[in-house]
This record gives sequence, C-alpha cells and structure tokens, in this order.
Amino acid sequence: MNTQTMHTHATRGIHHLGLTTGDLLATHEFFTGALGFEKVGEVPEYPAAFVTDGTTMVTLWQVQDKDRHVAFDRHSNEGLHHVAFGVSDKGQLEALYDKVSHWDGVEVECAPCPIGEGSATWHFLFMAPGGIRVELATPFPS
Repeated sequence: MNTQTMHTHATRGIHHLGLTTGDLLATHEFFTGALGFEKVGEVPEYPAAFVTDGTTMVTLWQVQDKDRHVAFDRHSNEGLHHVAFGVSDKGQLEALYDKVSHWDGVEVECAPCPIGEGSATWHFLFMAPGGIRVELATPFPS
C-alpha cells in the first residue's frame, strides 16, 4: 500500500454492542447456550449481562417496562436493523442453523442460503429470544 494514500481512522472497530431485550434471561441463555458466547459480567440491579464470543463484546440490557416496550419492526424502526456475526464456514453455519432453529423462542426468517445470486457467502436470519434480529454469515467463501 502506498503510504501517501494511507488514511488514519478515528475509530478502531466495535468496542462493544449494546442490545436491549424484552427478556434478559432468555436472551442471555440463547447467546451462551446456542451461540456459545461466554458470560463475562453482569449488573443485576441495572439489569444487564455482558457476553463475548472472544472477538465481540455484547451488552444485553433488560427493557425497563416490559408492558410498554415496542417490539422491533425492521420496516419502521430507526437504528439497528440487525446484528450479524461471522462463522468460520458453511458447515459451521449449517450446524448453528440446526441448533438455533430448534431453540425455544427463536423465529427463523430464512434458512441458510447464499447472500446474493452467485455469492459464495452464505447466511441465515432469525429473531432471537427477547426480540433481537440476528444474522449469522460465513465471512469467507467455503
């Protein structure tokens, strides 16, 4: 790379991602049980749980008033549309689909398929327990 065209970025990737959930316990159990994240902390009085996959830190926050919260609608909500986590290859993606699609409280939006016509990258989308829209994708051709 030509050093004269190298840019200095003000940010360096995601430090952590904070997601609000309608059911902290169910969402936490899904992230740790189905996706293999590790719980690294919590603040019970907030309430919040902190989980990581070894690369990305996710803060899960409990919505304050469960009776007044508004469920996510990707067609009308501003802000986060979904969170996408990379997996190593198509085989891992299919194994996670088998696990996730049978997890209580998960609503699968689409089964594993190429992201676009002719794409070597595969993905699937689902609504996780607690109302968080998640995508799992192979970041590399498999």
